Amino acid sequence: MEKNRALATEIGEIYIADEVVSIIAGLAATEIKGIANMGGGLSGGLAEVFGRTNLSRGVKVEVGDQETSIDMYLVVEYGNRIPDVAWSVQNSVKKAIETMVGMTVLNVNVYVQGISFPQEEEAKPQKKVK
Repeated sequence: MEKNRALATEIGEIYIADEVVSIIAGLAATEIKGIANMGGGLSGGLAEVFGRTNLSRGVKVEVGDQETSIDMYLVVEYGNRIPDVAWSVQNSVKKAIETMVGMTVLNVNVYVQGISFPQEEEAKPQKKVK
């Protein structure tokens, strides 16, 4: 962790890992109505197959001294207005990072990677007529 990103206190310094910023952003995004799941690469998907939830999946952060820029890769549920969902994600992520970490959020870029369609109901067994 870089020294220039430490928060100095009376009794020492506080370091916040980039992964913490990613996790907070991911959690804030998934709380938004209309988000089916987070995008991401193969490694995030493999981690989830083996039972590990990757809370920073689909999130890329660049952290400076006291500011951050965030890229979010999302899948939106079918039937939702994409710009509204994206704006809600931007506002939620910005507020969460600034509140919990105390960093200035320079931007939250949202990349919609796909649309999630509702699963068709599995064919129900039909009753036989006697």
